[in-house]
Amino acid sequence: MTMSPAFNPVFARQGTTIFTVMSGLATEHKAVNLGQGFPDLDGPESIRAAAAKVLMEGPNQYPPMPGVPELRRALSAHAKRFYGLDYDWQDEVLVTSGGTEALTASIMGLAGPGDEVVLIEPAYDSYRPIAEAAGATIKTIILTPPDFRLSPAMLAAAITPRTKLVMVNTPLNPVGRVFDAEEMDAIARAVRESNAYVICDEVYEHLTYDGRPHVSLACLPEMRERVVRVGSAGKIFSLTGWKVGWLTGPRQMISVIAKAHQFLTFTTPPSLQLGVAHGLNHEMESAIALAARLQDNRDLLAAGLSEIGFEVLPSEGTYFLTAGISGLTNEKDRAFCERLVREAGVALIPLSEFFSGPSRPDTYVRFAFCKQRAVIEEALARLKAYFKHG
Repeated sequence: MTMSPAFNPVFARQGTTIFTVMSGLATEHKAVNLGQGFPDLDGPESIRAAAAKVLMEGPNQYPPMPGVPELRRALSAHAKRFYGLDYDWQDEVLVTSGGTEALTASIMGLAGPGDEVVLIEPAYDSYRPIAEAAGATIKTIILTPPDFRLSPAMLAAAITPRTKLVMVNTPLNPVGRVFDAEEMDAIARAVRESNAYVICDEVYEHLTYDGRPHVSLACLPEMRERVVRVGSAGKIFSLTGWKVGWLTGPRQMISVIAKAHQFLTFTTPPSLQLGVAHGLNHEMESAIALAARLQDNRDLLAAGLSEIGFEVLPSEGTYFLTAGISGLTNEKDRAFCERLVREAGVALIPLSEFFSGPSRPDTYVRFAFCKQRAVIEEALARLKAYFKHG
């Protein structure tokens, strides 16, 4: 008898992520990897030492499902310090195994079969498959280059009385936009006129440049009770492998999200949680200094790419810089990236991978500048040599 497995079609049709593909090619061709967004320097030693001490001395058993009290208190204080938001650490803060798990638990907890979920593209690649697996109906707002700006008309067309959930990511991965006060006010107005709740992916909250503020939607009038905020120790402290994330929000939202979280990872290693608590309490100055270092990296990369002939777009936040390739090639972005990793020894990410529709822009690529300066200089040297002789 021939078996015909009825696997979940949402995941069965998923290919290998572009990050895995390009990082694999980077390894194969000994390329400089400016594709996948992970730092090449670990975060503050004191945070790692605090976690190591707990690992050796204990406790190493299951911590409380919502997170250790020390970290939840620190997260409550962090929200108060930076945004003036009051969250009760006992039932309005939830620790997760990374930002992606926070997003997954939030979508699964808040959206179900037939619910309408609005995505803003380009979008982090986990949003759509998780919402689809939950049975939700997806509506998409498409931001277009070169400015990737969000307008009230776009929001009015997408957010209706039927909308259950809106996903908002600022600073925006992959293109480095930071939605300004006008755009955030427009989101708030559209949400207030609907029945929607909002998941705000704010993992790059402390990585904004040129003095540009990060506006948290939860701070705007009537928004606190509709918004859950996603944060990440990996992004704040350059400890991406620790996979420590969190959610802050109103207790009625956190309560149902926690019920999804308990069946995903249940909890996160206590040593890492206590290390992150130490970081939030004692190392925020180093986290803020990271933004200045990355801004210097961004400027170095932007100047070098412009000299080569890339059309460099503004990067207002995140680890990422977007550049147009039309002045260098007639290829589509993915073919261009695959050629560069093989022939120039530099790995990038094609921007089209962050869009879902047939009209996705295909002449832009994404660079990650969360690397040591020498790595960026080497990448630029390779690109300059390649295009000079290409």
